[in-house]
Amino acid sequence: MINIQSLTFSYPSGEFQLDIEKLSVASGEKVAFIGPSGSGKTTLLNLVAGILPLQNGSIKVDNDEISALSDTARRNFRITNIGFIFQDFGLLDYLDVRDNILHPYRITSALKLDSGVQGRADMLAEQMGIADKLLRHPSDLSHGERQRVAICRALLTGPKLILADEATGNLDPKNKLHILELLFESVKSHGATLLAVTHDQELLPNFDRVVNFNDFLQGEAI
Repeated sequence: MINIQSLTFSYPSGEFQLDIEKLSVASGEKVAFIGPSGSGKTTLLNLVAGILPLQNGSIKVDNDEISALSDTARRNFRITNIGFIFQDFGLLDYLDVRDNILHPYRITSALKLDSGVQGRADMLAEQMGIADKLLRHPSDLSHGERQRVAICRALLTGPKLILADEATGNLDPKNKLHILELLFESVKSHGATLLAVTHDQELLPNFDRVVNFNDFLQGEAI
């Protein structure tokens, strides 16, 4: 599903540099990214999603070379194939919860919004325990509720790849495990792949593999 070769990336300011000689993730695999803050975990998710432009190396997602796509093609590929759960939620305050969940279908012609999609949005909201919040706006929700909205939006398209940046970081222990189970169920039902950044050591046994970004600092291939 994902094949990364000879990747290096750095920001214009600062001393940070991400350096990955090789990283492969199989289709359907559930992989947790761990490591200290600033080690490049979120940066790698953004590179895989095509949000950040690749500087050097190669990233293939489902045999598509991300850097070879135009800006428009990369955006459409991300919307139709990748569900991204952002650490800061990425919700739009002027939209209510339902429209935030449906937002991917509003911003591209590559997806068609119909009654089936709307029904799936309502079903996801029910599963996440926010069905009674659909007409509220993000500013009226708790952090945990906003996180659930973001997860619903990411799962709505039935993506092949789910990128989760601290997806359970704002949830209490009981809901944390429930949401993780829903993520894993979505991965299984759609044959999807999951890359999840987490600092929660208790969650790691639930993943197929754990990638420690400290290893990249030592120049190791994974």
